[in-house]
Amino acid sequence: MDNKDIRRNLYRVLRKTGVPRERIVVEANFSNDLLMDEVDMTCFLFYLETKFNVDIDTATLPKIHSIKSTIDYLQQRCA
Repeated sequence: MDNKDIRRNLYRVLRKTGVPRERIVVEANFSNDLLMDEVDMTCFLFYLETKFNVDIDTATLPKIHSIKSTIDYLQQRCA
C-alpha cells in the first residue's frame, strides 16, 4: 500500500471516528489537537485495525500518538 492510499484510508478512519475534517492535519496529536479520549482511541484503533488488516499490540500503543506516527507505523506494517 503506498503513502497516498495509507493517508486516504487513515483520513476515512478518522472521519468515521468523528474527527472534524478541518482538524485532520499530519502534525495533529490525538489527545491535544483532536481531543480524543480513551473511548475515542479505542474506536479509532478498532477501525484502524479493521481497515488496514493489522493487529496493534499494547506495546505499540504509546508510539501511536499522532497522525504522523500512525502513518509511519502503517508504512512499516503495510509495505
